[in-house]
Amino acid sequence: MCGLAGYLMRRAHGGVTADDGTIRRMTDTMHHRGPDSSDVWCDAEAGVALGHRRLAIIDLSSEGAQPMTSADGRYVMTYNGEVYNFRELRKEMEELGHRFRGYSDSEVMLATICEWGLATAVRRFIGMFAIALWDRQTRRLSLVRDRLGIKPLYYAITGDAVIFGSELRSLRAFPGFRGDIDREALTLYLMRNCIPAPWTIFQQARKLLPATIMTVGGDLPEPKFETYWSLREVAEFGSRQPFTGSIEEAVDQAECVLSEAVHCRMVADVPLGVFLSGGVDSSAVAALMQSVSDQPVKTFSIGFRDAGYDEAGDARAVAKHLGTAHHELYLDEQDALDVVPHLGAMYDEPFGDSSQIPTYLVSKMAREHVTVALSGDGGDEMFGGYNRYLWVDGVARMAGRLPGWGRNLAANLMTAVAPATWDRLAGLLRQRTPGDKLHKLAGVLRAGDEPGIYEALVRHWQTAEQVVIGSTPPTDLVHRRQDWADLPDFVRQMKYLDAMTYLPDDILTKVDRASMAVSLEARVPLIDHRVVAFAWSLPMSMKIDGGVGKQALRRVLYRHVPRALIERPKMGFAVPIHEWLRGPLRDWAEDLLSERRLRDDGFFDPAPIRETWAEHLSGRFNRQHQLWDVLMFQAWRQAGA
Repeated sequence: MCGLAGYLMRRAHGGVTADDGTIRRMTDTMHHRGPDSSDVWCDAEAGVALGHRRLAIIDLSSEGAQPMTSADGRYVMTYNGEVYNFRELRKEMEELGHRFRGYSDSEVMLATICEWGLATAVRRFIGMFAIALWDRQTRRLSLVRDRLGIKPLYYAITGDAVIFGSELRSLRAFPGFRGDIDREALTLYLMRNCIPAPWTIFQQARKLLPATIMTVGGDLPEPKFETYWSLREVAEFGSRQPFTGSIEEAVDQAECVLSEAVHCRMVADVPLGVFLSGGVDSSAVAALMQSVSDQPVKTFSIGFRDAGYDEAGDARAVAKHLGTAHHELYLDEQDALDVVPHLGAMYDEPFGDSSQIPTYLVSKMAREHVTVALSGDGGDEMFGGYNRYLWVDGVARMAGRLPGWGRNLAANLMTAVAPATWDRLAGLLRQRTPGDKLHKLAGVLRAGDEPGIYEALVRHWQTAEQVVIGSTPPTDLVHRRQDWADLPDFVRQMKYLDAMTYLPDDILTKVDRASMAVSLEARVPLIDHRVVAFAWSLPMSMKIDGGVGKQALRRVLYRHVPRALIERPKMGFAVPIHEWLRGPLRDWAEDLLSERRLRDDGFFDPAPIRETWAEHLSGRFNRQHQLWDVLMFQAWRQAGA
């Protein structure tokens, strides 16, 4: 796990050359991603510079340092991530005559690229990676991002240069980079609470899409983009050619695939552990780790004094049963609040998922003991875990049978009662904010068709286009129905959309920034591409049955952990932002949401934001999601945007 940066000069750029210190300034912005060492490689004549910040995980010696040149001298590479099957690839390369100086995956990657070419080599990699590869023979620069978008990679093409980096802050260190706000991206941010690829908050910069190779330079008049793996093809094939065995056979195969994914992610020359919330996903990862380890696996959980947000007891029970070396930290409100002022700078562009706070705190605790931590992220998208997967088909069918006036009447009845009142009426349910869920259901009923239903489920600001001054209508994947996968039912379609958008742009971004802020490598075995292919082949009945999701994954887990320790309502990983905004964060929020400040900044219409703020303060409505989006944009700007 590291940080990379670099540029390719297409012609003279205001006195910038490939060895003038610019590349060091770019990499120095990401010290947190690689505190162990830093180096650069430059070719002034070709106008190319590559930089690297290293967090040493495999081959801690100088032989693993980057940027690294291939044995034949043709390629120079800087990369961020891990290729877990490098030992198998190394053996294959040795049989073909390649020799190695050290034991790093980087050196093996370069050998495979020399042997097979970049595209073929990348298809053989099992792992997470962002790669910048300079071909000295063709004078082409290639940028590569892993299949699911675990590792970030940003780029910008100016009139004079192609610049790239693991974080936007590295691009901003390049002379002449323009930091103009992209208002279409800002509108999408208010809708999604994150900025979906390929957009970034800046007009001039873009995110490289997952599973993509971008090549520039040489004799290419324009950038060339190549997709080397397709989630859409995987999803469609799995749905057309489903697993045909029994549920027990499916569980056997699931355990085999998952065990291999977990086991290969335990390769490291530094201490490693696993985040454990006590839920299905993290417990499955911890259980499979412990099953192949001859030492107690280090597990990490945080707890909150507020019982409605505390899962530490559940995690402790799972850890005790598995016999892990469990580490637990209980936090009070102030511990979490102390993180808030640092979020704007930590996330590098606006990011509105408030679970960023506990994710950072558990990463910080884990880093005191380990350098690598496995995570259970991705299990919901792959195995059908989100609550909306359980009920949306029924609601969609009901909505389809009702005339428009009937749907609107039902929705109006739901929204006629304030969420706070619904919360009191449903106070005995072990659910957070049931009133908010009923109001969201009302939006689903009003939507009617599948694109509208999905939009209603995932959108934060319903009036985002009116809130952002000068916005343009967004056209992300959610709006492009023609680009959706060809799948037999709406639940599968939602899983596909979630895996294409919410997973890389929200979940994986959150984990990457929170963990790398404390120089911790996070690995995510549940989205190993082999696990993804198997999960998509499972019939829906092996994912969702009897109103319970993740059936196959649960049954794997039940082989290691008693069902009684796992069976409970899904809670998520959250903190009571809605209460804090009315209490200890009120003054901070009021300053960032003041009418004068919003008006002077010129990005938002103050009226709907002030109205939403007043509704939240009244206690009748919970507007935390919409407000947190705006607050994180404002905090990001305050941090130096």
